[in-house]
Amino acid sequence: MSLSRRGVLAAGGALGALAATAAGTGPAAAGAAPGHGRGRVLTGFDRLAADGYRSLRGQKVGIVTNPTGVTADVRHIVDVMHPDARVELTAVFGPEHGFRGTAQAGGSEGRYDDPATGLPVYDTYLKSGQDLADIFTASGVDTVLFDIQDAGARFYTYIWTLYDCMEAAALAGKRLVVLDRPNPVTGRAALGPVLDPAFGTFVGRREIAQAHGMTVAELALFFNAEFLREHPVRLDVVTMSGWRRSDFFDETGLPWVPPSPNMPTPETALVYSGTCLFEGTNLSEGRGTTRPFELLGAEGVDHRWAAAANALELPGVAFREAYFAPTFSKFAGKTVGGVQVHVRDREVFDPVRTGIALLVTAKQTWSGFAWRPDNWIDKLTGNTRVRTMIDAGADTDAVVRAWQRDLSAFRAKRRGYLRYGG
Repeated sequence: MSLSRRGVLAAGGALGALAATAAGTGPAAAGAAPGHGRGRVLTGFDRLAADGYRSLRGQKVGIVTNPTGVTADVRHIVDVMHPDARVELTAVFGPEHGFRGTAQAGGSEGRYDDPATGLPVYDTYLKSGQDLADIFTASGVDTVLFDIQDAGARFYTYIWTLYDCMEAAALAGKRLVVLDRPNPVTGRAALGPVLDPAFGTFVGRREIAQAHGMTVAELALFFNAEFLREHPVRLDVVTMSGWRRSDFFDETGLPWVPPSPNMPTPETALVYSGTCLFEGTNLSEGRGTTRPFELLGAEGVDHRWAAAANALELPGVAFREAYFAPTFSKFAGKTVGGVQVHVRDREVFDPVRTGIALLVTAKQTWSGFAWRPDNWIDKLTGNTRVRTMIDAGADTDAVVRAWQRDLSAFRAKRRGYLRYGG
């Protein structure tokens, strides 16, 4: 049975009792206050394990995960489940960067047997449709679990690994269970342009906003009902308890594990949905530094960029003139000039508007500004409009206005799949 509009795994009494708490209405949520005085968030895995894996009994289980699949005491969930007789874990599926996270952007770890557990690890990166369905079939699993920390941006590829796994599990006749984790930048608002399906790629398969404002479980429900409704997967999701939509990651009590090599901190995630747009330009997006996506620059850029960006008085953010030398990626080994993005008030900071403002001011103040020749910016923004409007001299406000109608429609559609209050 497809549960495309239901937010809680119906796994018996313990999880059923926790459902109201996850929605912010149960006993643990009553009287809870934001900040350090509140009990820590329980992830979907925490709740599944607390129920003794009851809903998985009698099934061979595989899991799509990476280094972020950890418990509160930073044990990997594969290492926790493997020796537990209550669950039969028989396979692991690795996404981009790999199950153990050893690969850089655009890479994976391939097929191997995990040295710690002996479990077969299958490579899912850039596999979809029947090819991925065949991997699920070959693995012999009955149920595929998904547990990966997202960063909240459309072009962060793990949510499209989820989408591809849902589609493939449906083709293979497998059940898929999503174990939820927080959106690290809150789930309050969707921001930015909505993807035009003509620009669908692995950095954006379908029509969602650039900063989607959802958890992976909410996205799974959305995907199944909106995009896979003709061939939905047998979907269950295990929601969190204790998480509120207004929570930033440091308010959850959970450990941060970098979900990819260039996402080292929750602060990186805070700016990423805007500054990742610089991947579509000839400027460095800070890869090869200790502050990727917070440091931006190129040879020949000087103090004028920071001055122009600060003159816009964008809410919650300031820009420091910065010089740095990336150790790899663009301008490796060269000293470049640019800006460092300093978020001063994350409650009012808009990362997508900020990213657009930085593109506009970079083009205004540096004669060497150029888009990547393959127009990768169109894949990141999900349309040609951002690029062509900036090239035509549009200011930040005009570019942002251009996507508001589509964004409003997405926000309205999204509301039906949200499973957390606060």
